[in-house]
Amino acid sequence: MSNKTDANTSETSAPAAAASNQRQQLETYRVYVVTWNVGSRFPDNISLRQLLGIHDAGANVDASHLPDIYALGLQEVNAQPQQQMLGLFKEDPWTHKAKKLLRQYNYVAFKTEQMQGLLLTMFVRRQHVEHLHDIEAEFTRTGFGGIWGNKGAVSVRFTLYGCGLAFVVAHLAAHDHQLDERIEDYKQILEHHHYHVKRYREIYDHDYVFWFGDLNFRLEGNDSSSEVREALRDDKQHEDLIHRDQLYQVREKSQQAFQVMHERLPAFPPTFKFKEGTSEYDLKRRPAWTDRIMYAVQPSNRQPEMQLAIEQCSYKSHPAYNISDHKPVTSDFTIKLYPNCRVPGVTFSSISVWRIGDENTVEYRKQAEFEEGANDWIGIFPVDYASLADYSAYEYVNQAESPTSSDSNNEHEYFDNPRPHRRGHHHHRNRQRLRRQVEANQQEQVRIDFADDVDLRHGEQYLLIYFRSTGIRGVTSLAGISNVFVAEKRQGSPHRTEYHVD
Repeated sequence: MSNKTDANTSETSAPAAAASNQRQQLETYRVYVVTWNVGSRFPDNISLRQLLGIHDAGANVDASHLPDIYALGLQEVNAQPQQQMLGLFKEDPWTHKAKKLLRQYNYVAFKTEQMQGLLLTMFVRRQHVEHLHDIEAEFTRTGFGGIWGNKGAVSVRFTLYGCGLAFVVAHLAAHDHQLDERIEDYKQILEHHHYHVKRYREIYDHDYVFWFGDLNFRLEGNDSSSEVREALRDDKQHEDLIHRDQLYQVREKSQQAFQVMHERLPAFPPTFKFKEGTSEYDLKRRPAWTDRIMYAVQPSNRQPEMQLAIEQCSYKSHPAYNISDHKPVTSDFTIKLYPNCRVPGVTFSSISVWRIGDENTVEYRKQAEFEEGANDWIGIFPVDYASLADYSAYEYVNQAESPTSSDSNNEHEYFDNPRPHRRGHHHHRNRQRLRRQVEANQQEQVRIDFADDVDLRHGEQYLLIYFRSTGIRGVTSLAGISNVFVAEKRQGSPHRTEYHVD
């Protein structure tokens, strides 16, 4: 690590009080980041295995070598009006395809944020899901003075094992001569990106920051396109070119932008501009390293005596993908987290069977330090759920009024308000159906009834997930996951066709 300041926050408070008396320890986790300008193309006839670093099929994959976190950041995703309308009811094709592949390896999509053509989808290995806290998305428009979202950034931040992580995918101003505009875009994103989580209000307040995307930085100098292409054939000239890269210049030299970020300088060829369908440069533009992945860490942000650390283990392009005029870029990182850092939550009592057609009572205990939110809800999920949007039914746990609509651009914000248009997925506000009892240890025992019309499939397995929602911009934490149980019809109940409504 260099000696550059990695963030602009002065807060260095200790982990949550509930975990303060636990012995802290550090363990290594892996993060895999993808950026790709897909040029409005769809992933119909391509495999994402190489892109996601999964080179073997099925059971042949060594799970110990798979990342703990995937961040898939795309630019110029098809954002035609008809596609945006479809997106209100159907998952984006890129997210759907990645989810379909990664679910085979026990990954869960836990947050997606889209702003027109900018798309960020976050995945985590299933064993980490219940440790996700304060998940929040944000976006900043910079195109046409902040009016149009064709340029700008979207981000997802969350807390995992005692550390705050922020993932920012950006698409900055294009063309060689627009360097000042790119710098201004960066400053606007910093100025307008604000979160609603204590200690983590701004991007650089986080313990780990990953900033990536089509940043559109070009080469300084007056070389022609052909001269740049010829220079790339020589390793020494390749090194000279990368030191004339505008991002390197503004980050390391003038420090006008991204000066708190780090990056292993690209050893791969420029990723723009290619003739679509080929790996041949389109010399209408000078080749440039427009697609980049950077990182930052605050080593002493949590425990000064146990410093956090990050390593960029790989950084490469994938020339075999040729559907757009950009090549995708990936980077594999290791980071340090505190695996035994725990946040107060709820513990579900064991459930063996869910009786279809009957009211079912769910019981859980709230730890004394756990603060219930006004919009908390419990979802019933298939045991093999691949997304936190894959609930089969849900109930709110209190008598609050329906959550206010978020100002997010995501029209189906399932964290803040589970989708009411999905028929049969919400039944009542639990007036008269919620029972509480404070026990001697100050834990509160809560019983909540689910209505008799919850539509589950006979013989299939499910589990419960408790979501703590603040009602502010979709800030959500997972507070508890139940055991796996089976859904069964009453004996002698009439046969009926069961449907899963999307």
